[in-house]
Amino acid sequence: MATILHIEDDPQSRLLVRKLLQRAGHEVLEAVSGVEGIRIATHARPDLVLLDINVPDLDGYEVAMLLRERLAEVPIVAVTAEGDKATALGLGCRGFIAKPIEVRSFVKTVESYLGSRPPEGASTASPETSSEALLRAQGARVAARLEAKVHELSDAHERLVEADRLRREFYRNVSHELATPLTPLVGYLGLLSREELGPLSEAQRKAVRSMDGALGRLRHTIDNLLDVTQLETGRLRFTFAPYDLREVVLRAVELRRPTLSAQGSPLLVTIPDASLPALGDADRIGRAVDHLLDNAAKFAPTGGAIGVELRFSATHAELLVADEGAGVAPGWLARIFEPFVQVDGSPTRRHGGAGVGLAVVRGVAEAHGGGVVAETGSRMRVAGRTFPGLLVRLQITRRPEEP
Repeated sequence: MATILHIEDDPQSRLLVRKLLQRAGHEVLEAVSGVEGIRIATHARPDLVLLDINVPDLDGYEVAMLLRERLAEVPIVAVTAEGDKATALGLGCRGFIAKPIEVRSFVKTVESYLGSRPPEGASTASPETSSEALLRAQGARVAARLEAKVHELSDAHERLVEADRLRREFYRNVSHELATPLTPLVGYLGLLSREELGPLSEAQRKAVRSMDGALGRLRHTIDNLLDVTQLETGRLRFTFAPYDLREVVLRAVELRRPTLSAQGSPLLVTIPDASLPALGDADRIGRAVDHLLDNAAKFAPTGGAIGVELRFSATHAELLVADEGAGVAPGWLARIFEPFVQVDGSPTRRHGGAGVGLAVVRGVAEAHGGGVVAETGSRMRVAGRTFPGLLVRLQITRRPEEP
């Protein structure tokens, strides 16, 4: 019985070869990439290596060079549909088997390479000259450096993936930990504001109103953190039901209007008079609209107008929100929809927020079969005029498939 290493990224090919060789009594080791194959071969020192040329990271030619340098006594056989026979043999393979393999003769052919001589009629490498040996050695050194870089990049990628997972867990856990004590705070503050725990003086009422406003902002931030972490992990739940899109947008606009009036920002609105029946999560859509209005309110200058327009067709709807702010540099337009990305993320930034609102908007739009895009200084008219600042276009399908 021989130990045979099979380096192949296609699972069906691995399964077929494994069944054929194990039925013949051989032990089969498997690797799905070049780097993994080299690692296993160096550690296990198999009796033979079956090598697909078209494997991830290092290709089969580079793997063959490195294995021949490190395990000169181990025969390497290329098993591939795309590789070049002459190149494979010249770089260290003892034989070449073309795909699709011949099932009836495959095991016998493989076992022939385990002996002292390759099978009759098999393709083998011709004796190499000194110049060929030098070139092969130089190629092996280049491949070794490439292998080291692949290892380095793979390790860095794994660290980044792990760091991203920990980040998502951190924000989710922090959000939950903050939300838990928030419940009694909201409850008791409501009792105080309604004077169910006794009458309040005017000074106390003012203090309670101030606390209520601060608590509302805190709750809004926590809800956003929960939403964006759940979106990233695919755990955010949507409840699809029939709703009126016009009413949802109009309600969000009217709720935001007092805040905009207080900062002196005129609100220009163009919304159809007729109802717009749709299917989806009305609450999530409403919160996405509020995020867009909140973003426009943050970046509109004092007294700067904000435009809102709802457009629709039989199958789709588009909400446009524009402001008169400074806009966003072209290099940032796509990134502002990523979680926790802020153009100015410094502690001294003018605008508050955790940088998750627009990420939630994108998640809601995609869950409703649409998307969201942004541009600065658009010539598109919104609510009857053009705006020099940021224009965000939220698009959804009126009857999407439920996510």
